[in-house]
Amino acid sequence: MQGTRAELSAHSPSRGAGNRRHEQGLPPGAQACITLTNRTGFLCHDQRSCIPASGVCDGVRTCTHGEDEDESLCRDVPQSLPHFLVAHCGDPASWIYSDQKCDGTNNCGDCSDELSPVTVCPPCGPGWWRCPSTFFKYCDCIPRHLCRDHVQHCSDWSDEYACPGP
Repeated sequence: MQGTRAELSAHSPSRGAGNRRHEQGLPPGAQACITLTNRTGFLCHDQRSCIPASGVCDGVRTCTHGEDEDESLCRDVPQSLPHFLVAHCGDPASWIYSDQKCDGTNNCGDCSDELSPVTVCPPCGPGWWRCPSTFFKYCDCIPRHLCRDHVQHCSDWSDEYACPGP
């Protein structure tokens, strides 16, 4: 996974976060940033590279100095991660990386990362079709390239009969 340049300057995830990072033993430079895909990311120490949240503690050193795989950051995932990198699912025991929320994919297994009341996501984008409910890996929107492919993706079959296709 390649690091991306930060579009916006880094910001503290919340007031008092510096103290919390120190108490948790996180590297003092652990800061949030916004990736080129407009998702929350991790700002590398070079203050230029912003990697997606899901690129932290993934076993691949993406930051030049490897701070995205630092032992203090990765020792007890997700508890050891800064809160801005973690999103909780409907099941309190389950979690995902924050950049996996509202990405169109059912990462939590119960669609709580895509649907309210747990998550508020924008409506389906232009390359997506809204279904009342979907099967398998999507929640309430499917990619339009799956429309009219002779495979049911929407519970009401609207992907085969109503969706205009790609």
